[in-house]
Amino acid sequence: MTGLASPKKRLTELDALRGIGALCVLVFHYSTRFHELFPQASHVPFSFPGGNYRVLLFFTISGFAIFFTLDRIGSVADFIVNRFARLYPAYLVAMLVTLSIEYIAQATQLLVGPFAILANLTMLQGFAFLPEVDGAYWTLTVEIAFYVCMITLWRFAGLKRLEPWLAGWLAVRWLYWVWPDMPERVIMLLVLRYVPFFILGMLSYRVWRGLRSWRQQAPYALLALMSVATMETWDVLLVACVLLASFAALIAGRMRFLAWRPLVWLGGISYSFYLIHQHVGFVIMLEAARAGYSPWVGFFSAFLTALLLGTLINRVVERPAGEAILAWWKRRRIPVGAAAAT
Repeated sequence: MTGLASPKKRLTELDALRGIGALCVLVFHYSTRFHELFPQASHVPFSFPGGNYRVLLFFTISGFAIFFTLDRIGSVADFIVNRFARLYPAYLVAMLVTLSIEYIAQATQLLVGPFAILANLTMLQGFAFLPEVDGAYWTLTVEIAFYVCMITLWRFAGLKRLEPWLAGWLAVRWLYWVWPDMPERVIMLLVLRYVPFFILGMLSYRVWRGLRSWRQQAPYALLALMSVATMETWDVLLVACVLLASFAALIAGRMRFLAWRPLVWLGGISYSFYLIHQHVGFVIMLEAARAGYSPWVGFFSAFLTALLLGTLINRVVERPAGEAILAWWKRRRIPVGAAAAT
């Protein structure tokens, strides 16, 4: 289609948005959530409320980025292996590091029971309504449910006429609005609390990819915003509008100023950084408070530790393990005869 954006290169601004989101979530947890959990401990003299807004940014990015995987897979198995390689190795190491630090520091308020720890090894603890080793992991339950929905759509409906299916997805969300006693697992598996934000990302990707125009996407974007307006508070609707406008600006090339190298770098390690930052940071801030240090010392010590550990997990585990798993899967899928002929 003429006049549509062409995806000739990776959007570095998307990585920058990931970096901004990760940074904002950390500041929210360290300035606000820490004080809520440990009111007796000294804390920095400011609060950064609205942590859910940053999570909504992540979900919108996920809706955009899911097609980077769907556009290059050939089977459901390809998708499962790809997502496992992307998510699980870093998750496992971050969880074990978090548990080790909690036990060493005897941070009993942060620890979960043995059965919950075993469930966390599967990454599926949220679906069993069991506590996470780190509270930040709740978003992984949402992501996994989103992946299940998307691979189901890809397998049984295809993506050429995706938008009508997205409208149907929003219709199910309105059913949840009029039927608040809908079973919780259905709500979770269909991502009904957050699906408008994933859809905003998907609609944006289809424009960026050159498959649709904004004029064609406008009715579906309006449906997503109406879904937010009917079920959420005004501030969440405002966030949805800002996110849609931001992605439109990103696609139009008007957010290149975000491609600042430190933000892009932080976006590159954002998954590992996100996994390790919360409880480990809380332990460091608790220990700093007990030792009588300024809460600012605890705050920045926690931040630097999360940055260091996030970088190490990204470089030593997330990237090499993910690449090794995908290389193994690629070799496994090549027929023996074809491999011998090369």
